[in-house]
Amino acid sequence: MKKSITLFFLLAIISIVSSQSSLDRQKATVQKDSLKKNKIAVEQQENKLDSLITSLGKFKIYKKEAHASYYADKFNGRRTTSGRKFDNNKYTAAHKKLPFGTKVKVTNEKNGKSVIVEITDRGPFVKSREIDLSKRAFMDIASNKNSGGLQVTIAVLSN
Repeated sequence: MKKSITLFFLLAIISIVSSQSSLDRQKATVQKDSLKKNKIAVEQQENKLDSLITSLGKFKIYKKEAHASYYADKFNGRRTTSGRKFDNNKYTAAHKKLPFGTKVKVTNEKNGKSVIVEITDRGPFVKSREIDLSKRAFMDIASNKNSGGLQVTIAVLSN
């Protein structure tokens, strides 16, 4: 009887020790993975900053006192005229005449905030409006988040 109780406790101790060591191994692998992910994220951010700095050049004013609006949410996920899928969380815009892929700096004339967007679509199809911004770009420069339009200055990137 004493042998069976001793054997039982011995097996219990072995199983507890082995489960703790496997948990330690799992924690270690998670920490290593998270470190790798953090390094990758930092490298991607640095690459974005480098590419942004190198791609920035001089902006030439295209139009002052232009009226800008933003895309409605119903267009999210639809194809644009350029063939890309529209995403309201990216920095894109629609313009009637500028070529696709053109980088444009849009500056709010009231508060001086600006954003750089890429032309990916045609429009707006309202005579009084000059440019349609994605919702994210519009909200970044808007001082009144409830407004539907802004007076902006449009400057085109010249290489």
